[in-house]
Amino acid sequence: MIGLQVVCIDEWAGEKHRRRLTMPTELELGLLDPIGGGDPLPLSKPRILIGRRPQCDIVLAFPNVSSQHCQMEIRNGFWFVQDLNSRNGIKVNGQRCESSWLHPGDELCVAKHAFRIQYQPSASAPPIEEGEEEAPLSLLEKAGLMRRQASGPRAKASRPVNPRDNSRFDDDENAAVDFWRASREV
Repeated sequence: MIGLQVVCIDEWAGEKHRRRLTMPTELELGLLDPIGGGDPLPLSKPRILIGRRPQCDIVLAFPNVSSQHCQMEIRNGFWFVQDLNSRNGIKVNGQRCESSWLHPGDELCVAKHAFRIQYQPSASAPPIEEGEEEAPLSLLEKAGLMRRQASGPRAKASRPVNPRDNSRFDDDENAAVDFWRASREV
């Protein structure tokens, strides 16, 4: 692994504990540090594909990780992550999202696998992308009970979701809904 490794000795509760810190070098653009243990993964290219396939830049060989799960890229000095329509999605700091800026120290979950990103940004703040000024989602929209009518930065209007419209669910979810409806009719 490329990187500078430093052994730190921490003292708490009267005991000394050793831990190994790995800091990025000039050859790396940052690190993904697995939360819960494991070797840090170097971010050595400005665009990185994460997934289960061997062709990915970072391979996570787990069944809940899609073959091409997400992509990370540096935009104006900050890392940006984009979900690639994966089945189990991504979360940034515990919030599920389609895409997000990653600040140093943020937590990125790929499916259920959590990482902390470490890097030095080369700008003071990430740029505001078109559509980011959009009004925040209401609780009903987050729960999937309401849907926005208009698209665009000022869209605020919502409409109820048709409970009979199963087009946005996969087959397993549709089967679960049908089973639930059938059990309520008995």
